[in-house]
Amino acid sequence: MTDTTAAATALDADTAFDPALDLVLERVIDVPPALVWAAWTQPEHLVHWFAPAPWGVARAEIDLRPGGIFSTVMRSPEGEEFPGTGCILEVIPERRFVWTDALLPGYRPSAEPFFTGVVTIEPEGEGTRYRAMARHRDEEGCNRHAEMGFHDGWGAALDQLVAYAKAL
Repeated sequence: MTDTTAAATALDADTAFDPALDLVLERVIDVPPALVWAAWTQPEHLVHWFAPAPWGVARAEIDLRPGGIFSTVMRSPEGEEFPGTGCILEVIPERRFVWTDALLPGYRPSAEPFFTGVVTIEPEGEGTRYRAMARHRDEEGCNRHAEMGFHDGWGAALDQLVAYAKAL
């Protein structure tokens, strides 16, 4: 087994899907991995697609390193703002991005953890195999996130990412 294969196997084991605790969205999209990575990791891109319309992202801050900040302020159609701040846990350029709201930047515990996000991107043909997983502490949180519209919302946001990336 090569080092790369061993690392990929370890990554997959870290994010084994548990249907009682995790929600996942997986698709092959016709956008190259480098553009998907840029859309996820650069605030100037993230604000254009991250919230499903008619919602928007008023501001985003990303310090792309373990312990760094991943923060967005979503804005409702009525103008109400909803901040979300988390801690980046893992960065493997153009391959994997992990953050959680269970921690604040610098690995400080947060008061109200909800989920850990794991985004993996892999080249597939001319495009990307995209997988976004929301990992929850318990079934109640997972069910609440599903009822909030995880699949529709994250799917719509991914459609927006694709459209945005194609226009770059």
